[in-house]
Amino acid sequence: MNISRPFILRPVATSLLMLAMLFLGMLSWRLLPVAALPQVEYPIIQVFTFHPGAGPEVTARSITGPLEKQLGQIPGLKQMSSTSSGGASVITLQFALEVDLGVAEQEVQAALNTANSLLPSDLPTPPIYRKVNPADAPILTLAITSESLPLPTVHDLVDTRMAQKLAQLQGVGLVSLAGGQRPALRIQVNPTAIAAYGLSLNDVRTAVSATNVNQPKGSFDGPYRSTMLDANDQIRSVDDYEKLILTWVDDAPLRLGDVATIVDGAEDRFLAAWADTQPAVLLNVQKQPGANVIDVADRVQALLPQLAATLPNAVDVTVLSDRTDSIRASVRDVQKELLFAIALVVLVTFAFLRSVPATIIPSIAVPLSLVGTFAFMYLAEFSINNLSLMALTIATGFVVDDAIVMLENIARHREEGASPMDAALKGAKEIGFTLVSLTLSLIAVLIPLLFMADVVGRMFHEFAVTLAVAIGISLVVSLTLTPMMCARMLRQPLELDEDRGLIARLIQRYGTALDWVLERQRATMAVMLGTIALTGLLYLLVDKDFFPVQDSGAIQVVTEAPQTTSFANMSNRQQALAAALLEDPGVSSLSSFIGVDGTNTTLNSGRMLISLPPHGERDESVFEVIERLRERAQSVPGIDAWFQPVQELSIEDRVSRTQYRFTLTAASSDDLAEWVPKLIAALNARPELQDVASDLQQQGQEAYIDIDRDAAARLGVSVSSIADTLQNAFGQRQIATLFTQANQYRVVLEVDQRQATGLSALQNLYVPTSSGEPAPLSSVATVKERQAPLLINHQGQFPSATVSFNLTPGISLGKAVTAIETVQQEIALPLGIECRFQGAAEAFRASLANSLWLILAAIITMYVVLGVLYESAIHPVTILSTLPSATVGALLALLISGQAFDLIAVIGVVLLIGLVKKNGIMMVDFALDAQRHQGLSPRDAIHRAAMLRFRPILMTTLAALFGALPLMLAGGSGAELRQPLGLVMVGGLLVSQVLTLFTTPVVYLFFDRLRSRFVSDDDEALTEVPQ
Repeated sequence: MNISRPFILRPVATSLLMLAMLFLGMLSWRLLPVAALPQVEYPIIQVFTFHPGAGPEVTARSITGPLEKQLGQIPGLKQMSSTSSGGASVITLQFALEVDLGVAEQEVQAALNTANSLLPSDLPTPPIYRKVNPADAPILTLAITSESLPLPTVHDLVDTRMAQKLAQLQGVGLVSLAGGQRPALRIQVNPTAIAAYGLSLNDVRTAVSATNVNQPKGSFDGPYRSTMLDANDQIRSVDDYEKLILTWVDDAPLRLGDVATIVDGAEDRFLAAWADTQPAVLLNVQKQPGANVIDVADRVQALLPQLAATLPNAVDVTVLSDRTDSIRASVRDVQKELLFAIALVVLVTFAFLRSVPATIIPSIAVPLSLVGTFAFMYLAEFSINNLSLMALTIATGFVVDDAIVMLENIARHREEGASPMDAALKGAKEIGFTLVSLTLSLIAVLIPLLFMADVVGRMFHEFAVTLAVAIGISLVVSLTLTPMMCARMLRQPLELDEDRGLIARLIQRYGTALDWVLERQRATMAVMLGTIALTGLLYLLVDKDFFPVQDSGAIQVVTEAPQTTSFANMSNRQQALAAALLEDPGVSSLSSFIGVDGTNTTLNSGRMLISLPPHGERDESVFEVIERLRERAQSVPGIDAWFQPVQELSIEDRVSRTQYRFTLTAASSDDLAEWVPKLIAALNARPELQDVASDLQQQGQEAYIDIDRDAAARLGVSVSSIADTLQNAFGQRQIATLFTQANQYRVVLEVDQRQATGLSALQNLYVPTSSGEPAPLSSVATVKERQAPLLINHQGQFPSATVSFNLTPGISLGKAVTAIETVQQEIALPLGIECRFQGAAEAFRASLANSLWLILAAIITMYVVLGVLYESAIHPVTILSTLPSATVGALLALLISGQAFDLIAVIGVVLLIGLVKKNGIMMVDFALDAQRHQGLSPRDAIHRAAMLRFRPILMTTLAALFGALPLMLAGGSGAELRQPLGLVMVGGLLVSQVLTLFTTPVVYLFFDRLRSRFVSDDDEALTEVPQ
C-alpha cells in the first residue's frame, strides 16, 4: 500500500491543503494568548477576618477556630493553613487540582455563613474571601503619591476611583492597597479628664454611637404633594464632634472636645508604605489562579490612563513593577531561538544536499509543521509560553527528519536512473512504513508525560501534546507534500559526491571502522553493557533538582525586626534598609510596606518588592544582585532581610522567608516551641543550607491584666466592662460608621497617644462601677509582664511552624532535602511532631520518585509500540540498545556544565529516548529488508544497512542537534528554563551518534544468533511481517 500515491498524483489538491493548514496556523498564532508557563495552578482561596485590638490568642480562639471547623469540612480541600496575629486572621485554602474554583468559592461562602453565628458580634466587617494565591507576587505594583495632599486623602481617591474598577476586570484576583491609610475620624480621649467628670470610655462610645445614626425617616403624602423627611442625624466633621455634648456638669455642657482631641487621620495607624523612599499608597494587583498574567496586565494597563485622568493633578501614579515585562522578554527570546533553530536546520540540510531545490523540499516541512501546530494549540486552549515554544524549538530538529528520510530515499532511486515520478512513487512506498514507525514510536515516548501527576504533570501536558502534534503534522507533510515536490522539483539526480568530499570520506572511514568493530563483537558488547553501568553511576553522581530557579528581574524581600519592636521603630528600620538597598546600582525601583494587613502578619515584619532593569540593560544575574543586597542588608542594624527571586512557576501557597520550606505540626504548641529552635540550630550548622529561618514567634512582650474578681465584685465592676475599657482605650475600636454616597468611613476611639506609650498608661485608666463613680483599673487588677506569641499558625487545625531555607551556592535541592532528613534523625525529632515539605520542596520529592518511573514508562511504551510495528519481541531490544549511550551523553553534559538533573532534564532524556532509537530503526528496517528480499546474510545485511543509512542518520541527528543548540546557548530572560533541555539533547545526541553507529549492528547480530539458536525457521517466519 502506498499512502503517498494519491498526493503525488494530485499536486494542486495537495498544495491547496497545505496552504489551508498554513493559513489556519497563522490566523491562530494571532489569537493565541501569551504566558510565562502553562496556566496550571492549585485553586486557592484566602479568607481574611480583621478584628482591631485582638491579640493572637483571642483571634485564634474566637475567629480562626470557628472558621477552621467549618471550612475544614469542604470536600476537595487539599490543605488548610491559618495565621492568627494581632488583629488579623488569615486562612489559606488549597484545593485539589480537579476542583473547580467556582464550585470551591460557593462551598467557602456556605461555610462562612454557617460559622457566622459563632464569630464575635463586634467585628467591623464579616470575613471576606479572595480567589488569590498569596505566594504569587503582584503582576503590577502602582505607587500613588502626592506632594501636597495627605496620604489618607490619596488613599480615599484611589480606593473610590481606581481600586474598585480594577477589581472588576476579568482575571483580577485581588486589588490591595498597601500602606492602609484609609481615612477615619479619630477620637483621642484623655482618660484622667473623663474620670474626673465621672464618665468612662464606654460613656463616650455610647454617646457617639447614639448621636451618629443613618436611618430612614419616612415621608408625608398629602392630597396634593409628597414630602420626604430627613434630619442631621449624622455628623461628619471634626468641629461637629468637638461640640458633641456628653453630659451636663453643674448646668454646663461637657462637650467631647473638652475631654478628647478629634482629628482626621487613618483608620489603622499601624500601617505604612513607601515607593523607594517616599511615603505612598501602593496598589498591588494579583491575578486569580489560572488566569493569564499577560491578559490581566494588558486589561489593567488599558484602563489605567482612564482611571488616572479622574484623579487630581496633585496625585502622581507610577508603575513601580510590571512582572509581564520579563515574561514578554522571555517569550521574545524563545521566538528568536526558534527562528535561529529553523535557520540552522535548513543550513544543515543544505550542507548535505548541496542543492537549493532539494533543500527547499524538506525545509518546507518545518514552517508547515510548526505553524500548523498553532491551529491545534488554539483549539486546545493552549498559550504561547516558554514550554510550548521550547517544544516547537525542539520539534524543529524532529519535524525535518521524516522529510529528509523521504527525500534521501527518493534521491537514491533518481541516482539509480528512475524518472522523478517513478522515484517518488517507489521511494515513498518503500520508506512509508519506516516513517510511520519512526513517528509513532517518537510520539509514543511522549505518552508517559501525559500521566505525570500534580501541577507539574498538568504543565508538561501542554509541552508533550504540542510536540506530538508538530511531529504528527510533519509525518503528514512528509508522506504527502514532500514526495509530491520531489516528483516535480527533483529534476536532476543529487550531486552528492559519493566518491569524493567530506561525507564520502566519512562514509569510507565509517565502513572501515565498522568492519573492525564487527570483528570484535564481544568487546563491543562489553562497551555497550558498560554504558548501562555508567548510566547508573552518572545518575548517582549528578545533582538532583526540581525546577530551574528563574531570573525574572524581580526580588521579593521579607524583613523582620526583634519581636518586641514597636511600629515606629520598625518604620525607621524598614526605611533605613530600603535606603541602603536603593544605593545598589542594580536596583531599579523598590516598594515597601509594614503593618498587619493580611499580607504581613506581625508588627515586626515587612515586605519589599525590588525591580531590576530589563535583561538587555544589565550584565549581571538576579543571583549576583541578591548576594550584594544581602551584604548591604547586614550593615543595617536591628533588622534582618531574606531575599528570593520571584518565580513564574508557583507551587507554593504562602510567601516564606526563603525559597524552600517545610512545616512541623504537633498536637501542642509547647512541643514546637521546644523543638523548632533545636532543629534550626542543627540545620544552620549544615553546609548545604543557608538562611535557615522559622516563623515561630513566641518571644513577644505582653502585659497580662490579672483581674481580682473578688475586688471587682465588691466594687460592682464586671469583667466585661474591664475588657470594654481596655478595648476602647488601646484597641483602635471602631465605634461608628460615617456613610457617604461614595464610601464609608469609621470613627475610631482610643486614649490620647501621649498617655499610651507603656505600662504606665494603665495607671491612668478607670473602669465604671455600680455606684457610678469610676474606679482606677489598679484597684481591681494587677499587671504582669510576660512573653507571649506574636503569631499562632495552624495547619489542618493543628499548631504548626514553617521552617524555610535557601541552598548554598553549588548545592542542589536533592542534597539539601537529604541533609534535612539526616538532621531530623540526628536530633531524634519526636514522632509526635510531623515534618512535611511544602511547595517546591515537596514537589521535588514527588518528582524524584517519579522521574525514574517516567523514563522506565517511556522505554516500555517504546518497546510495546516497536514490538507491535515489527511483530517481534527481539528487534525492539536491538533498537532500544541505543538508549544507554544517549543517557550517558545527557548526564555527562549536565555534570560537565554543573547543571542539576531537574524536571526539564528528565523531559530531555524522555525526548532522547524517542529520538536516538531512530538510528536503530533505520538500520534494523533496512537490514531486515535486505535479508528477506536480497537474500543477504545477517552480517552483510546489517553492514549494508549501516552504510546506506549513514548519511540520513547523520543528517537527521545533526538537524535535531542544531535544533536544540539555540536552547543550550540560550541567554536573556527565562534562559535558566531552556538551557537544561538543550544541554541534555546536544550531549545525548553527540555521544549516542558516535556509539550507536557501532553498537547497533553488533547487538543486531548478537540477537540474530540467539534467535537462530532457540527458534526454528518456521517460528522465525511467523515473527516477521513482510513489508
